[in-house]
Amino acid sequence: MSEIIYGIHAVKALLERDPQRFLEVFILKGRDDRRLHPLIAELEQMGIKIQVANRQWLDEKVEGAVHQGIVARVKPGRQYQENDLPDLLENVETPFLLILDGVTDPHNLGACLRCADAAGVHAIIVPRDRSAQLNATAKKVASGAAETVPLIRVTNLARTMRFLQEQNIWIVGTAGEADHNLYQSKMTGPMALVMGAEGEGMRRLTREHCDELISIPMAGSVSSLNVSVATGICLFEAVRQRG
Repeated sequence: MSEIIYGIHAVKALLERDPQRFLEVFILKGRDDRRLHPLIAELEQMGIKIQVANRQWLDEKVEGAVHQGIVARVKPGRQYQENDLPDLLENVETPFLLILDGVTDPHNLGACLRCADAAGVHAIIVPRDRSAQLNATAKKVASGAAETVPLIRVTNLARTMRFLQEQNIWIVGTAGEADHNLYQSKMTGPMALVMGAEGEGMRRLTREHCDELISIPMAGSVSSLNVSVATGICLFEAVRQRG
C-alpha cells in the first residue's frame, strides 16, 4: 500500500521526520525553483529515487491541485486510534487538545492541523464518521503539521469526551449563543477545545458533554468565521493565557 503527498512543505516535513516512508519522488521537468534544489539534494543524499515527469502527469496524480513541482509516493503513516489516547496523555504534563466535530473539508482539516501545530497542541481528536480524511490535500494545506500532530480518530466522540473529563481535562466548546466569550474564559489548565462544523456548529450530544461554552466576539456584519480561522483565534488565546 502507498499514498501520495505533494508540495514542498509536506515532502520536506516527512523527509525530516520519517524518510524511510519514501518510495519514489517525481519532480516537474524543467522547473527551476530555488526552494526545490536543497530538498532534491536532501532526497538524493538519502538515496531516495527521483524521477522527472511532465506537468500533465503530475496534475493528474494530484487531481489538479497545486503541487509546486513535487509529488511523492510514500508508505502510509501511523493511524492513531482512541486506545492511543491514554498513553499520549500520560506523557504530557498539561494536556492541550483540539476536538473537531464534523469538519468534513480536507482543506479545513489541514488548516486546523497547521494552527494546532503552531499553538503546541498535543493531539487532535475527530470522530471516525463525519470527518475529513487526512489525505494528500489536507497534508498539503497542513504544510508539514500532519507529520507532527497526532490525529486520533474515535468511534464515539461523546464517550471520548467523558474519558477526558475523568482525566481532569476541562472541555471548552465554541458556540455563538454562549453567555461569555473566549477572553473571559480561563484556559490555563489541562483542556480540550471543541470546534464544530461550519454552519451547523457542534452536534447536540457533543455540546452537552462540554464543561463550558465560549464564543468569539464579532463586531462586523458577518455572523461566523471559517472553522480554521476560528480555531486559530481560540487556540492562540489559550496560548497567550498559558504562556
